[in-house]
Formats: sequence, C-alpha cells, structure tokens
Amino acid sequence: MILVRDIFQVKFGRMKEAKEVWKEMLKLFPGQGRPRLLTDLTGPYYTLVLEAAYKDLGDYQAFSQKEMAVQGMGALYQKFVPLVDSGRREMFTVLE
Repeated sequence: MILVRDIFQVKFGRMKEAKEVWKEMLKLFPGQGRPRLLTDLTGPYYTLVLEAAYKDLGDYQAFSQKEMAVQGMGALYQKFVPLVDSGRREMFTVLE
C-alpha cells in the first residue's frame, strides 16, 4: 500500500477560498480512494494537504486518470490554481 500526499502552500489569506474549492472537488471524486483534506496546525502557514492511500502505483495512476476525466474537475482546478504559491507531492510505502 502507498500513501500519497499532495501538499500546497496557499497564498496568504486565501485558505478559506482554497478549502471551499477543494470541498467542491472532493464531491466529484469517485468513491474509494477519496483523499482526506488537511490543513496546518503547526509549520508553514496556509498549508493544505490532500492525503489518500492506494493499493500500489498502478492503482494511484488509474485513480488519477479517472479523477481528471470527471465532468467539472478541470474548471474547479482552474479556480484553485491562482490560490496557490507552490506545491509538492510525497509518496510513502505503508509498512504493515
């Protein structure tokens, strides 16, 4: 199993808008594999994290392709992009 975190540094003062856009996007995600939405308590201010677990990299890739094909996802993502200063992705192997 792998854990994927997409970590965004939201522009100062724009977190409320960013959370609202992602809440709308999450409604469009197909069932299982739906990411959790996290925000900072400590560390760099205005950090927004999407975290989800997948069976393997193939499962992650398949979900990503389905996600981009969902009607309305592209338009919502374009509303999110101007709210972000930077981002990165972290992937971990889950040890059980």
